Amino acid sequence: MRTSRKMEHIRLTLEQEPEGSNGLQDILPIPAGLPEMALASVSLATQFGELTLSSPIVVNAMTGGAEETVAINRSLAEAAAASGMAMAVGSQMAALKDPAVEESYRVVRRIHQNGILFANLGTEATVEQAKRAVDMLEANALQLHLNAMQELVMPEGDRDFSGACRRIEAIVKDVGVPVVVKEVGFGMSRETARRLINLGVRMVDVGGRGGTDFAAIENARRPVPLDWLNGWGLKTSVSLLETVPCFPAGHVMASGGLRTSLDIVTALLLGASAAGMAGNLLFIVQQEGTEGLIAFLRRVEEGIRLLMTALGARSIPELWQVPAVISGETAHWCRERDVNTRTFAERAR
Repeated sequence: MRTSRKMEHIRLTLEQEPEGSNGLQDILPIPAGLPEMALASVSLATQFGELTLSSPIVVNAMTGGAEETVAINRSLAEAAAASGMAMAVGSQMAALKDPAVEESYRVVRRIHQNGILFANLGTEATVEQAKRAVDMLEANALQLHLNAMQELVMPEGDRDFSGACRRIEAIVKDVGVPVVVKEVGFGMSRETARRLINLGVRMVDVGGRGGTDFAAIENARRPVPLDWLNGWGLKTSVSLLETVPCFPAGHVMASGGLRTSLDIVTALLLGASAAGMAGNLLFIVQQEGTEGLIAFLRRVEEGIRLLMTALGARSIPELWQVPAVISGETAHWCRERDVNTRTFAERAR
């Protein structure tokens, strides 16, 4: 059942039309007319919590847990290794319950031998399961994903989320690697961020709305869809604006519909120090293979360098000082939630 569901999720992800409303279009960076720097001086190295990354792009959690996903994760790992990028796998609970599918996850470490890898489980996991997931990959960090709405819409999903906070706190304390709490596309509010901080969490991935819609995917699997829940959640832009101020600099990752160099630079400008890409990478690797994905990632990095030069930012911390005007629905959200947008407009390089 779990294996067939994994493949069904992949099929539906590839068939889904991208929503494209991550909110980042509402963020208007102020160009530097006189950047006084060379493109060659731009550094993409970044610090995400305790992890030092050579690129802000993270090949984010997608799949695993079925025989057919071995080839997908192999290709993703080959592209991540060739690009020097960190990579996360999809939820490993399938392998913890059925060791026969462990290869769909282990292949990633075998290919990306020296890279930074994120293990992945849901908040139903115990400390012992978390340690097994980390050991399976020799992982550098663990993602704990939040996906309550997906589970609620999923025909066979969980209906009881009691004890999740207690389990998160225990895993953070005892798993032995940095823990990143990650939303899967429904966004993260400051209330959730503050609650996670109280549990000892120091790194998050906001996983905002605008990319793969897991409510819509699960609705496509339901005999009677709850399609009025499609599009549920907070956009990536507002998720970042709500969450970044809650954490020390360099402890928030952006994801959720990031498809272009401009998306990534805009998310970094809002205070993220890393940027996860997933759904569009899955589509590219399925359509164009590993070499096509490597070429795409190279173009995205080149675009990031170009934009950083145009904004006068040699490093990602310097991007955090680039002024920007926030408009549209994101600005309206900020007014209602008392987020001061003037601080972005008045930044001084």
